[in-house]
Amino acid sequence: GTAERMPLAARMRPRRLEEFLGQEQIVGADTFVGRAIRLDRTPAMIWYGPPGSGKTTLAYIIRGMTKHHCTALSAVETGVADILQAAEAARLRQQDKDQGTILFVEEIHRLNKAQQDRFLPCVEDGTFVLIGSTTENPFFHIIPPLLSRCRVVVFHPLTDEQIRTIVEGALHDTERGYGGQEITLAPEALEHLVVHSAGDARHALNMLELIVEGA
Repeated sequence: GTAERMPLAARMRPRRLEEFLGQEQIVGADTFVGRAIRLDRTPAMIWYGPPGSGKTTLAYIIRGMTKHHCTALSAVETGVADILQAAEAARLRQQDKDQGTILFVEEIHRLNKAQQDRFLPCVEDGTFVLIGSTTENPFFHIIPPLLSRCRVVVFHPLTDEQIRTIVEGALHDTERGYGGQEITLAPEALEHLVVHSAGDARHALNMLELIVEGA
């Protein structure tokens, strides 16, 4: 089916906060952001961190937990018109259904100053809750007025221990991973994989998939 054709990294994406590994400083039950997400009061945020550290995954998890409508824009393909359109749709949703909107913007550092400017009034008046993710330092790439209206949240690369847990999880998961296939990875192969993924969970799972499919 479709699920089997999905890359392993997409199949293994955590679906609930309890499955989300790492970034305890962000999603822990006692942290500001963790509490806010659990109460469905997600604040405007800029997520800054390396690839494979869980930014997109956390966006998926929030989407599954919130009563808000969730819209995603990719900064690579977004122009001012798309931003205005998203804002208009969010206003109508608020009026007609009394439903808020969370707007996820991937690679937000790629938006130019004029595009970023368009977010200001919407973030200001709560038209939508903006969550922008970036692999680049937001203090260099995001305009100061937008930064001052968003909480900057830093994602760390995953630890070797966490990567190991994710890889072993994929090997044993019968529903989404290789659990039914009697696959064992030699300890040195696992170590090699962990070290070379450099804290990037997606990269680790992509490598595992290459190894297994190639075997």
